[in-house]
This record gives sequence, C-alpha cells and structure tokens, in this order.
Amino acid sequence: GMGIGGGAILIPALTLLLGLEQKTAQIINLIYFIPTAAAALVGHIKNKRIEKSILPPVVLWGVIGCIIGSFTAIRLDNSALKIMGIREVMLGKNKQA
Repeated sequence: GMGIGGGAILIPALTLLLGLEQKTAQIINLIYFIPTAAAALVGHIKNKRIEKSILPPVVLWGVIGCIIGSFTAIRLDNSALKIMGIREVMLGKNKQA
C-alpha cells in the first residue's frame, strides 16, 4: 500500500517456493492487497496526503482497469503470464540501473 511492491516478492515466493500456479498466487496477492491498500488509504487521508477531488475518478478507473485485467489474465495461458512477469522484472532492473 505504500509502494513497496510486496507482490514482487509474494508472487514469486508462492510460485517458486510453494509450487502454486501463477494465477492462484496472483489471486492471493490481490486478496492480501485489498485490506492493505484500504489501511494505507485511511492513513494517507488522516495525514491529508490525498487530493480528495481526484479520488472518485481514480477509484472508478482503477476498478475498471482491475475488471479488464482480471478477464484478460483469466484468458491468458500460464506460460504467457510467466513471460510477462519475467519481462516486467527485467524492465524494472533496467530502469534501476
């Protein structure tokens, strides 16, 4: 919820160490993220770090993006998801270097 990228650790750990299917690991990550994000949002609102005027459209488009992404991920083959995940990790490493 604070930009630490827990999914970058949780998803590989669930797939590589526990042998879960990537889609299952992603579902677990999303279920974990919802209360974490909600708690972070409450904290940011209390600290007046949220621009409330843009919150409704951001939430609306975020929900729309989640729905589209979910339907897309369901239809993708697990190997395609793995390739996309590896690509994202590599792109992230290149940006940090």
